[in-house]
Amino acid sequence: MTIRVLVAEDQAAVRAALVMILRAEPGFEVVGQAADGEEAVRLALELRPDVVLMDVQMPRLDGVSATRQVVAAGAAQVLVLTTFDLDEYVYGALRAGAAGFLLKDLEADTLVEGIRTVARGDGMLAPSVTRRLIGAFARPERPVGPEARAAVAGLTGREREVLACVGAGLSNGEIAARLEMAEATTKTHVSRILAKLRLRNRVQAAILAQDLGLTI
Repeated sequence: MTIRVLVAEDQAAVRAALVMILRAEPGFEVVGQAADGEEAVRLALELRPDVVLMDVQMPRLDGVSATRQVVAAGAAQVLVLTTFDLDEYVYGALRAGAAGFLLKDLEADTLVEGIRTVARGDGMLAPSVTRRLIGAFARPERPVGPEARAAVAGLTGREREVLACVGAGLSNGEIAARLEMAEATTKTHVSRILAKLRLRNRVQAAILAQDLGLTI
């Protein structure tokens, strides 16, 4: 299966490097390039790629706002690019529905694996920097609405355990080992949790778990 990618990056040299890496990788197709946020949204809606690789700091429309529009339209999964692992813009992007983020100083293999991960519907929660990021902006003392609390209360005991693990930044494999169940079963639980809580992706589930102070 070919993964169709839209690259949104305002720096021409960086954009060219990203495109070169992806075009050299089997199973990837770069379907478009955008130099600003408005163009990224327009092309995402027009081309319907599998993944938008989205820079957060762009002219005309920032990456956070562009991410929100792309995700709201159901046009693609969004993987955010940032210069700093605690860039405040990333907080908003994840809240807007981005599936995760990568640092710009990443290795080519990490970029490729990150896009594959997001394309199959998983969040970028494995790296330690992601765990720090989630912990930095999702605190237990943040208010959680009664509807969200009621939805979480409606989860099964096992689903609440899985949600707590997601909030801790564990991968499906790590959750399976922690809770002593098959990885395929873990994936099923995560999918059901997202559906029951009406969340777009795994990252938002992790944020909610952190907001509620769920622990493992």
